[in-house]
Amino acid sequence: MTAPRPQAVVLAARHAVHSDPARRIGEACRSALLGAYAVGLTLAADAALAQRVSLCAAGRLAARGEALQLSLGEGPCIQALSQGARVLVSDLDDTDAIRPWPVYAGRAKASGIRAVFCLPVLSGLDPARRAGLVLSLYRDRPGPICEADLDLAQDHADAVDLLLLADPAPAGEEVASAWLLPTDAVIHQAVGMISYRYALTVGQALALLRAHAYTQGTDLASLAHAVVHEHLALPDPSPPGSGDS
Repeated sequence: MTAPRPQAVVLAARHAVHSDPARRIGEACRSALLGAYAVGLTLAADAALAQRVSLCAAGRLAARGEALQLSLGEGPCIQALSQGARVLVSDLDDTDAIRPWPVYAGRAKASGIRAVFCLPVLSGLDPARRAGLVLSLYRDRPGPICEADLDLAQDHADAVDLLLLADPAPAGEEVASAWLLPTDAVIHQAVGMISYRYALTVGQALALLRAHAYTQGTDLASLAHAVVHEHLALPDPSPPGSGDS
C-alpha cells in the first residue's frame, strides 16, 4: 500500500468532521480544479459494479455518466477498476480509446459528455479483485487534462479512500440508507426484490434488470422505481418448461 501524499491527509482531516464527507470532498475537488469538470465518486465491490455505492455525483454530467455505467455495465470507471490503472480519454470520438465501452460512449456523448478521466484507488484492498474507489472527471468538450488537475483529483480521491479506511461503509441492508445516492438506492432495492422473487444471485438479478431496461429503451433507475414502487413484474427468466416435472 503506497502512503498517501500529505495533501490527501490534510483534505481527509478537513472534511472528516462533516456529514457526508465523501460528497463534500467531491464538491471541493470540483471547485479546486483549474478546468471545468463534473466529479463522480464510485465505490465498487467488483469491476462490473454489481455491488456499487455512489458516494458523489457533483454536476449534471457526473450524475448522467455515473448512472449510465450502472445501467449498461460498461464504461471507463469499470475499465479503470478492471485494469487497476487510470483511464484518460480526452475525446469520446476516439474509436481506439472507447473500444472497451462503445455503447456507453455513444450515450455519454448524447448526454453532453465529450471527455472522461477516471482515477482508481486500490489501496487497502486486495488488488487481485480489482475493486475499490474511482474518482471520475467529466467534461463537456474534448481535450487533454493537465497534470495539475490530475494531481488535484488524485489527492481528493486518496482523501476519500483514507476516510473510508477509517470508517468503512456499512454492509448489507444498511448500505442503501447510509451511503447510496437516492437513484442507486432504488436500483439496489429492485435488484434485491428480483433476486428474491426469481431465486437469482444479485449479479443475475442486476443483469435481468439491465436487459429489460435496454429492451424497453428506458434507464435503469426509472425501471427500478417501477419495480419497487409500482410493483412492476419483469418477465420470468426461467426457460420454458423448467418448472415441469
